[in-house]
Amino acid sequence: MTRTKVFRHIFKFHGFFESVACASKGLYYLFLYHRNMRIIFMLGIAAFMAGILLQLKGIELVALCVTITLVFVAEIFNTSIEMLMDMLTAKYHIRIKLIKDIAAGIVVLTCLNAIAVGYILLFKKLFK
Repeated sequence: MTRTKVFRHIFKFHGFFESVACASKGLYYLFLYHRNMRIIFMLGIAAFMAGILLQLKGIELVALCVTITLVFVAEIFNTSIEMLMDMLTAKYHIRIKLIKDIAAGIVVLTCLNAIAVGYILLFKKLFK
């Protein structure tokens, strides 16, 4: 195989809609089979709706949306790491446990941040 053919094979460009379809399947799987993702989604929608109802300023709504997205990303990252580690071995291994615990810690950290942002933006408006 020539060098050009190798690069074309390795870096094969998939169509945009094919990439979106693959990503959609991954998100659909998460919502279908992972309870925490459904909970995070519902809480995120509730927080966003509260932000709209409380008439947050544009920048405050952006901060809220970024915070909600960070929690989603952390949960997706955590689930991906856990699935990858489970795929490597079914046996208990202390390093795999630590990797899973660290990934779960990311979710806890982003949730604590979300609580702080929610308090600053939402609760202060509710009790003015």
